Amino acid sequence: MEDVVRLLEQAGLLIEDLNHILSLTKGLWDELRGQRLFITGGTGFFGCWILESLCWANDKLDLHTSATVLTRNSRSFQRKAPHLASHPAIQLHMGDVRSFGFPEGEYSHIIHAATDTRESASGEIPLAMLDTIVAGTQHTLEFARQCGTPKFLLISSGAVYGPQPPDLSHIHEDYVGAPNPLDPRSTYGESKRMAEHICALYAKQYGIQIKIARCFAFVGPYLPLDIHFAIGNFIRDGLHGGPIQVRGDGTPYRSYLYTIDLAIWLWTILLKGKSCSPYNVGSDEVVTIIDVANLVAEQFEPRMRIEMERIQVDGLGGGRYIPSIEKVRREFGLCPTIGLAEAVRRTTKWFHCVECGLKKK
Repeated sequence: MEDVVRLLEQAGLLIEDLNHILSLTKGLWDELRGQRLFITGGTGFFGCWILESLCWANDKLDLHTSATVLTRNSRSFQRKAPHLASHPAIQLHMGDVRSFGFPEGEYSHIIHAATDTRESASGEIPLAMLDTIVAGTQHTLEFARQCGTPKFLLISSGAVYGPQPPDLSHIHEDYVGAPNPLDPRSTYGESKRMAEHICALYAKQYGIQIKIARCFAFVGPYLPLDIHFAIGNFIRDGLHGGPIQVRGDGTPYRSYLYTIDLAIWLWTILLKGKSCSPYNVGSDEVVTIIDVANLVAEQFEPRMRIEMERIQVDGLGGGRYIPSIEKVRREFGLCPTIGLAEAVRRTTKWFHCVECGLKKK
């Protein structure tokens, strides 16, 4: 994997993205100067971008910040991102999010990003996934209480809103919809709702500042290509020679935020967000799944062929999963800085580099 990292650095992909993050967040980092952070889920898709941006800012701004990162498998993370696992500001802490031993000392900030995406996507073991989210959140909050952490960021999900009504173009944070509690497929959304509720209780009883990021859909380096993320599946299909498989008629409406914007927004919410005031994180640029498939297909030469599982029926639109981002615009001046076409181009190029590096090993 070290060869892969060198290829990526030579291509300038990570450096370009990380410099972009730093250029838009320089005023944020002073609060973290000399501080210790604790991060769950730090080895996953979101976590890698949290760590990438933290380490980059730490080195470039001489912050002397350190982060303890909870992981169940340190060797796997070392293979995946050796430059992060070996960074002097990062200390790996072994354990399960539901039962990890509390490390000694005080921590100024906790980022709770742990969720087993594979479990939440498959629906095959919903009880285990519910336990991971709910018990893991309470255990991490208890650690925050005991070590005196004043700021706690919960990575939640747009799934807490339940199905988006067809006449609601964008979901606002004050929308009061919810998943169906009797549907086993609602486990992920219900678990995240409970996680938010537990956070609110700890905020009221113990005075912890709870920051909540309700995350929607994303694209970028480190994106898992083999689970339920359609855009990741399309990139995987293209890298394997195609065709790109659309599992449906392509009509559902989605939006995708590039991961450098994700990192900027998460740090902003942690450091500047109001307590117990949720913020949607995502793009409000609406596209259909077939639009996404076409964007991915254009990244390959010759253009990748697309196969539809079902024929589109005129007049029958697909479901929506689109956030309103008026709140983060109003309070923080945030907006997507990388459009979807460019995000897809960069992500596909990144995975091309990864595949080339792996083939040479």
